[in-house]
Amino acid sequence: MEQQQVDQLILMHSSKLAPEYIPSIREQLQDRDYNTAVFAFSDLKDPTISIIISVLVGSLGIDRFYIGDIGLGIGKLLTGGGCGVWWLIDLFLIMGATRQRNTEKVMQMLSFR
Repeated sequence: MEQQQVDQLILMHSSKLAPEYIPSIREQLQDRDYNTAVFAFSDLKDPTISIIISVLVGSLGIDRFYIGDIGLGIGKLLTGGGCGVWWLIDLFLIMGATRQRNTEKVMQMLSFR
């Protein structure tokens, strides 16, 4: 893939990825064709949406269900957000967790040839 296309994809999706992995993702994108790269970025969750969900219904675990952490979502649902403590902690952690899950998805998709 051309460098301009790689830069464009990274620029469009950098807010949804963990910043420390962007150089590695950039290297992997250069070895892939454009359609594979676009497919890898197709199902990323927005960290802003995850914090909004966390503020509104985070005590029910919906924020964790949204990013794909089903086990943690069930745990939060059954404990009422850990009696509010887990919910409060997740207000600070959910955006980073969303970026981390997105990064894992992209890295996994790009590792398949």
